[in-house]
Amino acid sequence: MTGVNYESDELLSQYLLLHYGWHEDVLTHWAGMAEFLDYPWKCAELCLDQLPEGDHYRALDLGCAVGRSSFELARRCREVIAIDYSAKFIEVASYLRDQGSYYYQRKDEGDLRTPLLAQVPDGIYRQHVHFEQGDACALREDLGTFDCVLMANLLCRLQRPDLCLQRLPSMLNSGGFALITTPATWSEEYTAKEYWLGGYERDGQPVKTEDGIREMLSPELHCFRSGEIPFLIREHERKYQWSLARFTLWRKP
Repeated sequence: MTGVNYESDELLSQYLLLHYGWHEDVLTHWAGMAEFLDYPWKCAELCLDQLPEGDHYRALDLGCAVGRSSFELARRCREVIAIDYSAKFIEVASYLRDQGSYYYQRKDEGDLRTPLLAQVPDGIYRQHVHFEQGDACALREDLGTFDCVLMANLLCRLQRPDLCLQRLPSMLNSGGFALITTPATWSEEYTAKEYWLGGYERDGQPVKTEDGIREMLSPELHCFRSGEIPFLIREHERKYQWSLARFTLWRKP
């Protein structure tokens, strides 16, 4: 299967802007879409809202990209394991952990670029985050268990999302929770249709992605909250991707 090249400099730039860009760096012409920014922070905030005060927690950010959510989780977690399939994303995220900042080029138009600086926010224990390259469909066996698992916009880019979800209950501590977000952009470029979690008909009835997730995770996990998070990805100064991710929060008894 083929799909987006997650090792390209252009996509790296888009994700650094999504994760670390100031509002004025993203919206260079129109500030009216500011409510759709800060998506990685919003995902982390939903997780942090579920963690009582303390700093003894252990979290997994699966599909971490360039790491903004991972760093935000470190505000309350003594250890954050952050995994992504892209070697380039992990290389840059690790550099941000070690150095605190990273220079990159924002695409404006054609070959025109603007230099920007991605910075990890202040007040974060960066060394609590451990980045590693890995496959969400075949995670290493010695990961251990977690109080929090974040899967942001991951499932519809996996070859076998079912294998990822099958592993999830065993990775959660009792009382632990998982946040799953997805825009449900299923495509055979990434996932053979037989492994789609939704976006098809069964017995003449539509099956949505949330239906498929619920079928796989219930009854081992309980869904206690769901909703929508819109987000915006800037391709260049006159083209943006606006998407609407569905989120579900799951707790292990």
